[in-house]
Amino acid sequence: MRAPLSWVAESVDLPPDTTPRQLGDALVRVGLEVERVAAAADAVGGPVVIGRVWSIATELHSNGKTFRWFGRYDYDLNVAHTLDTQLNVFADFEPKLSVASKSARLVFLGNIQPDLQRGVREQVPNAELVALDTMNLWIDIARDSLMQTIKGVDVVIINDAESRQLTGIPNLIKAARTILSWGPKALIVKRGEYGAALFTEKNYFAIPAYPLESVFDPTGAGDTFAGGLAISKDGRTLFVTRVFAMTLSRPLWIALA
Repeated sequence: MRAPLSWVAESVDLPPDTTPRQLGDALVRVGLEVERVAAAADAVGGPVVIGRVWSIATELHSNGKTFRWFGRYDYDLNVAHTLDTQLNVFADFEPKLSVASKSARLVFLGNIQPDLQRGVREQVPNAELVALDTMNLWIDIARDSLMQTIKGVDVVIINDAESRQLTGIPNLIKAARTILSWGPKALIVKRGEYGAALFTEKNYFAIPAYPLESVFDPTGAGDTFAGGLAISKDGRTLFVTRVFAMTLSRPLWIALA
């Protein structure tokens, strides 16, 4: 990843007059790898492979800033504190799926406004399995819409704090039972360093997390988890919003069978 110092300074409290070289040295001291410190005009080299394009549908949209979440973590990295959320181009976005995407068997509704998620869900009525991710922001400001969207999916993927916030129930098992009563066939609860748990009407399954000595920033870890889970189920999955895929164990999906 290549990032300008000004971009880093927007998210991290840097000492005044910090130079790129000083920042690079500091990152190395805490165990990160810095490929090089370069001037802004230097060219980017090497192949960059992001994914495979299955189909292209032309859709005009005015230029604008992308969605942005800004937050911080304290001593406990399992708890994120939202400082600012900017919907930007997503504020009036209405996704229109291509013919090929509408025939997707598996659909993952990434973390975005529940209205947008539901709009996409309605465009894939024949999907065999639909999973949904969300966050505390939508629980706070769009709970009714989120509840309506949850009723139309098969799997809900949230963390333990969000499950308690969504239901108002502190006990995770009772909270899971409540969410399942709304319609989903399964609930997957992300538990940070403690792994993840799967709840269905009759079954429960838990898997531990791989222990890490150094954790620097868990932002996006939930997207990675959900994306990897979808990929492990089927290599041809519709991604509604941005997601990073990784290989995860399959027992969670086997338990759903």
